[in-house]
Amino acid sequence: MEKLILCIKTVSKTTKISVHTLRKQIFLINIRHTDEELDACKTILGQLQLRKNAVLRELEKAHIQLNDVGIIVCRGGVLKPMPGGIYKVNDTMVKDLHHPMAEHESNLGGLIAYDIANDLGSDVRAITVDPACTDEMTPIAKISGTPEIERVSIMHTLSQRTVAKHYASQIGKAYEEVSLIVAHLGSGTSVGVHHNGKIIDVNNGLHGDGPMSPSRTGSLPVGQLIELCYSGKYSKDEMMQKIYLKGGLKAYLGTNDAREVEKKALNGNQKALLIYDALAYQTAKEIAALSAVLYGKVDGILITGGLAYSNYIINKISERVKFIAPIKIYPGESEMEGLALNACKVLLEEVDIIEYR
Repeated sequence: MEKLILCIKTVSKTTKISVHTLRKQIFLINIRHTDEELDACKTILGQLQLRKNAVLRELEKAHIQLNDVGIIVCRGGVLKPMPGGIYKVNDTMVKDLHHPMAEHESNLGGLIAYDIANDLGSDVRAITVDPACTDEMTPIAKISGTPEIERVSIMHTLSQRTVAKHYASQIGKAYEEVSLIVAHLGSGTSVGVHHNGKIIDVNNGLHGDGPMSPSRTGSLPVGQLIELCYSGKYSKDEMMQKIYLKGGLKAYLGTNDAREVEKKALNGNQKALLIYDALAYQTAKEIAALSAVLYGKVDGILITGGLAYSNYIINKISERVKFIAPIKIYPGESEMEGLALNACKVLLEEVDIIEYR
């Protein structure tokens, strides 16, 4: 019997799973976890058993036999910097996922995949694809302005790469032949330069770099940030929370739900309108700035993620950057598709799995 592909993606309050054959998707569900459930776990790592049990429960309810699964593929976590590709979730990766570069829900995907694969036996492989820590930045892009700080690549790698490859195919070119700017607009925003098959420059979409997003501050005036850090009002942990969980729309308007903010903005709330417009304004600035990396020779500007469903945001961004290159919108996330496609290539022995070290 043909072996199945199990895809796992862990995000802040949900665990998304899908099951595929080599030809089609046969199951998809977005498992929602309550605030009470997550709070009871205390830490992100503490959510491991909760989320794993939820995955197993939903597969059982769908009458999908675990023994039919041949490969488990997950969105990668925030590990050490490494090139993009398909990696085996091995003992070394699991150790690093328990002590990651940054706490993030994506770290749980590899741990769940590893546990389930181990439970099923040695014939089942667990892999991760294009993790968030993928580092293909050029040396010049890593220079920050002070030797003690190097710019770091943390982004929505899988989402960006999937839509970039799709767009290249649509215009009749290989991914390695195009120069693109790809913006993933979710709870955090990452905008990357794709050139000759590599993501050569990108903002750190997790720890306060680039444009403001629903949950993150983006880049801040450095002097004023230092003053705030030493004001005595906040601990280090509280400042980190302000930057990557309680910044952006959340900080200004009390919610990171962009749909709620847009509704208020379009119904006459002037503060909501200003902040929402600022999010689009900053994103457009980031896209335009990155066009300089490519000397203005951009084959396309691609916008994806949850905010790409908003015609308002898309129009506001497009007005400012349409002079650079054609704009293509890919609403939502294409990461489950990307996971499944890469797992198919592994099963068909079209690509090699990299041993994580």
